[in-house]
Amino acid sequence: MVDIATRVYDHAWRIDPIVRSLLDTDFYKLLMCQSVLRNRPDVEVEFRLVNRTPSVRLADLVDEGQLREHLDHARTLRLTRGESTWLRGNTFAGKRQMFSSPFMEWLDQVRLPEYHLEVHDGQFELTFVGAWPEVMLWEVPALSILMELRSRAVLRGMGRFELQVLYARAMTRVWEKLERLRTLDALRATGLLMGDFGTRRRHSFLWQDWCVQALEEGLGDRFVGTSNCLIAMRRDLEAIGTNAHELPMVTAALADTDEELRQAPYRVLEDWHAEHDGNLRVLLPDTFGTESFLRGAPDWLATWTGIRIDSGDPVRSAEMALDWWEAHGEDLSTKLVIFSDGLDVDEIERLHLHFADRVRVSFGWGTMLTNDFRGLVADDRLAPFSLVAKAVSANGRPTVKLSDNPNKALGPPDLVEHYRRVFGTEAGDTQPVVV
Repeated sequence: MVDIATRVYDHAWRIDPIVRSLLDTDFYKLLMCQSVLRNRPDVEVEFRLVNRTPSVRLADLVDEGQLREHLDHARTLRLTRGESTWLRGNTFAGKRQMFSSPFMEWLDQVRLPEYHLEVHDGQFELTFVGAWPEVMLWEVPALSILMELRSRAVLRGMGRFELQVLYARAMTRVWEKLERLRTLDALRATGLLMGDFGTRRRHSFLWQDWCVQALEEGLGDRFVGTSNCLIAMRRDLEAIGTNAHELPMVTAALADTDEELRQAPYRVLEDWHAEHDGNLRVLLPDTFGTESFLRGAPDWLATWTGIRIDSGDPVRSAEMALDWWEAHGEDLSTKLVIFSDGLDVDEIERLHLHFADRVRVSFGWGTMLTNDFRGLVADDRLAPFSLVAKAVSANGRPTVKLSDNPNKALGPPDLVEHYRRVFGTEAGDTQPVVV
């Protein structure tokens, strides 16, 4: 096991690359990229960094020159022969050859495209513009780089013993959470299922890797895998993930009529349905509102394996899904609900106890697993915060996300209101966005 504190102490090197592989990304990105390359390869998309916690002035903490060094290094990366072989020959979600030969031939040659970086009022304005299949690959490494540079900036100057104590405390915190989850698992006949979703806003790559090893030892077969492809490959674990808001957001932006806009989320899933089966058929309904999505969903979607809850009141959204499945005559014991919105152990306990006797329940544990250093340094300068990189336009048209939590909504205000009218989505109750 790597001595993380020593490695952090040694970050005085001119550059210790944060992202060292194109596989240091989330599995769903590669799944979506294959779908986009097949169905919409020529759409021009702009991704933009969005700091939803403006009190964290990133550009005051992170040196612009260092950020450029790490972004530039990421642009030099290509898949190695071993990485390509792993993607081509491995079994994912029970399926061999998940990635087609045409996609792999493209991915073997791809490099991350150019970026545009400016600094305004203590914040980085980081954008990526180009063909959708290429620029979408920037989202995860860009976020990982910024989050780890922030960690390094806060830890810079700490001595060896101070760092050893810091990481010992953080490790103890993670292990205490796992002990609580093991106790929780014993309370229900339907066992706890847990996956690591912590790549994008992790404290560091080494820390995420340590957390994954802790999950594997602490939860045993209740640990279902990690979204991080590189860690999954190195640790011989299941790579997990399905799809994200990006697909319906971009597809909706390309709609020419209100009816095309209304059908955009389902059109995306028609493509997905044709490509995947089993555990990859998981709905993400909250892009334009879960209630409106389920109200208009075609019957065939009720046969899908599960649903992922990623914003709003998780109990309300999951109850709507269960009611919808029952109305379509589906057996709830065969269905899967995946919770993934800002989870920590208290919320995991609450949701598991509420739903585990009625439906299969799984959790995608993210930032509060791989970046919970709250209260461990002075002025709480390592506390997690909400940083995202989102598709903000497609072929020059703005994208919109409504979300079940209006605080997560994105897009021009007039267009947001238009989408609300088209989808019949109420504004709903705002909730704090922690991560």
